[in-house]
Amino acid sequence: MSFYIAIIDYEMGNLKSISKCLKHLNINSFITDNPKIIKDSNGIILPGVGAFKNAIRTLKEKDLVNLIKDVVKEGKPIFGICLGLQLFYSKSFEMGETRGLDLIKGKVVAFEKTKVEKIPHIGWNTVKFQDMNHFLVEGIPDKSFFYFVHSFYAVPEKSEYSIGLTDYGKIEFSSMVGKNHIIATQFHPEKSSKNGIKLYQNFINFCKK
Repeated sequence: MSFYIAIIDYEMGNLKSISKCLKHLNINSFITDNPKIIKDSNGIILPGVGAFKNAIRTLKEKDLVNLIKDVVKEGKPIFGICLGLQLFYSKSFEMGETRGLDLIKGKVVAFEKTKVEKIPHIGWNTVKFQDMNHFLVEGIPDKSFFYFVHSFYAVPEKSEYSIGLTDYGKIEFSSMVGKNHIIATQFHPEKSSKNGIKLYQNFINFCKK
């Protein structure tokens, strides 16, 4: 089969919006929970909108947790979006403590009401790039705006995993992370106009290498 991206379907996320964005870039994609299609893909996108605990439960029910870990261990590029980013971490404290995929060491915590103006964090906000040489930000100006919708944020154990930071109220959080072939954004590229499309293009270019 020719080059394609597998968009993991676990019933949570803007699946069609991501597929439409990739189609705009002339990239074939499949919205799927089929292990063979995921394994044979050139790259994976793990989307997500909703609660961490529910997402992990559904991934387990679909036997996708170990599959994701295995293909990532083999070196397949993976891109987490919003909740998808949070699922990459070791654990979340949303609806009680829940273990994540543990692809990136760290935790997911709630915004503190005393430190932010409003929860959830919704709308356009800037991202300050920490690594201008990272492939994901190629061709995108520093402090560009992207679209956010979330009430929890991730705290990586190692600061070098953060390739982008965002200020919200009195909190600065990691809004873009990268660990070799594992990358993720807390914001939604498919809702972030030309800069979001460029992010997907940069991911595709990396997958083709």
